[in-house]
Order: sequence, then C-alpha cells, then structure tokens
Amino acid sequence: MKVTSNKRAVIVGIFIFIGLAFLIAGILAIGSLNKSFTKKLQISAVFDDVGGLQQGNNVWYSGVKIGTVKELSFYDKSQVLVVMNIDEKSQPFIRKDAKAKISSDGLIGNKIIVIYGGTPEVKAVDAGDQLAVEKLFTTEDMINTLQRNNENILSITTDFKEIGKKIMSGEGSLGKLLNDQALYDNLLSTTEKLSLASDNAKKMTEDIAVYVHKLNMEGGLANDLVNDTTVFAGLQEAVLQMNEMVANANEVVSNLNASSNDPQSPVGVLLSDEESAASIKTTIKNLETSSVKLNENLEAMQHNFLLKGYFKDQEKAEKKAQKEAEKAAKKGE
Repeated sequence: MKVTSNKRAVIVGIFIFIGLAFLIAGILAIGSLNKSFTKKLQISAVFDDVGGLQQGNNVWYSGVKIGTVKELSFYDKSQVLVVMNIDEKSQPFIRKDAKAKISSDGLIGNKIIVIYGGTPEVKAVDAGDQLAVEKLFTTEDMINTLQRNNENILSITTDFKEIGKKIMSGEGSLGKLLNDQALYDNLLSTTEKLSLASDNAKKMTEDIAVYVHKLNMEGGLANDLVNDTTVFAGLQEAVLQMNEMVANANEVVSNLNASSNDPQSPVGVLLSDEESAASIKTTIKNLETSSVKLNENLEAMQHNFLLKGYFKDQEKAEKKAQKEAEKAAKKGE
C-alpha cells in the first residue's frame, strides 16, 4: 500500500515537472516572438489622429520590425502621444530627423507605425527623443474631400444649366450671336475682311522685303550711299553747296528787300517812283517799235540788188560750214 502511494506521488511529480517545463518553454517562446528579453529604447511621436492604433502594435523601419507601441495618451488639446519601445540594436540607423507615420499592415490589417527618412549627417536618436510626424489623409478626410468635390461639381453643373438656358433664349452676346442670323452674317463678313486684310498685309510685307533686297544689291543707289564713302562724300558736298546757294539767295532777297525799302536806291526808285516806272515802260515800248522797224529795214536790205549778192555769199558760207561740221561728226562716230 505504501509502495503504491509512493508511485502515485512520483507520477504526479513527473506530470507537474513536465507541465512546468512546457510553461517555461512557452514563456520563452512568446518572449522570443515579442522580443521581451531584448534591450529596449523608448522614443515618442505626437499624432493628430492615430486612426485606431492600439497598444502592442508593431513599429517598422525600412521593412523591418524594430519594436512595439508601449503607450498611447492624450497630449495637449486633441493630439495623441505615442510611446514606442524599439530595439537598441536599431538605434544607430534611426536619425533624429527621421519621421513617423501611421500605416496599415497589409490592405485591411492592423495599424502600425512606420519610421522612415533621416540624413546620415544627423546623429542617431537617443532615449526620450520625439520624432516628427507626417500628416496623412485618413479615410474620413478623403470622404470629406469627395463630398466637397461633389458639391462643387453640382454647383458648376447648375451654373452651366443657367448659362445654357440664357444662351438658348437669346440672352447675352453669345445667345444673340447664336440666334441672330444678321449678327452672325455681319461677324462672318468681318472675319472675311480681316482675313483679306491679313493676306494683303502679308503680300505688302513680301513686296517690302523684295524692295529692301533690291536696295541692298551692289550697284544700287541705296547700297552705294551706305557702303561707298566716295558717293556719300559727293552727296554731302552737293548738299553743302545747295545750302550755300540757299544762303546766298536769302542774302540777295534780303538785299532786294532792303533796297526796295530805300527810296534813294535804284530798286527803290523803280518800285516806288511812278514817273520812273512810266518812263521805263515808254522806253521799252520804243525799243520794241525800233526792233520791229529794224527787222523791216534788214528784210528790205536783203532784197536790195546792191546788197543781194552779199547776203547770198553769207548764206553759202553758212551751208558749207554746216556740211563740214556734219562730215566731221560722222568721222568721229
């Protein structure tokens, strides 16, 4: 009897030992999965909205799990302070200017915190550092944005309907243009005239270009004036001479004006003395009468038999001289 009791106690002890062994192994396995026995470093970040993040959710860096969320608490007015436990061995790779954002583990998985960015020149994070965060659009933000866009589209559609009604009823410039045939014809005619004017302007521009090209051709007047210094100098000298002639003419006119205003000068006497003017007119008439009589006397002398031979000899001499001049001109050619 006593032996049976001892066996039973041994068996119970063995089962208890095996159970304790499984318990210790399970604790070690779970601790290994959660890295409960590795050294941790606490850092934090403040989010406006954590979107369902919970204590114990994972923290990732460059696609590697480096820790978990230790604590969530309200911060300031409506923000949330998230404290994270990260492995010390990942500390050298996370910089102080790195950022944190909330993401999802898969398409519809648990919320996670993703640490990213940072420049190599900046020091690594220390315990108690607070990372900057990136504001992300939540599902609610996207729904609100879509709602506002729908309202704007509805407002724009309503405006287009009103505009369409006014156009179809002939209101406004566009409505009159679409409904008034006379206005449309006038606009079409104006457009055709503008097109014709444009063609004429283009043709005129081409003609001007051709004309300018001809002016710039060597041997032309414009080209010589621009490039030939001799021609330009001669032209300049001619202009100077013309200016001098104009100055002399102005001086002569001034002298005539001065003489005409002086009653003692000959010009003044001729212009102001009526008796002298009448005498000059009489003299001119007498000269004309004498010239006529002289021509008559010369004509009579030509028909006089005494002088007729002299005038014939003179006429023959003139004809001979003219023939000799014509022969000399032909030889010169």
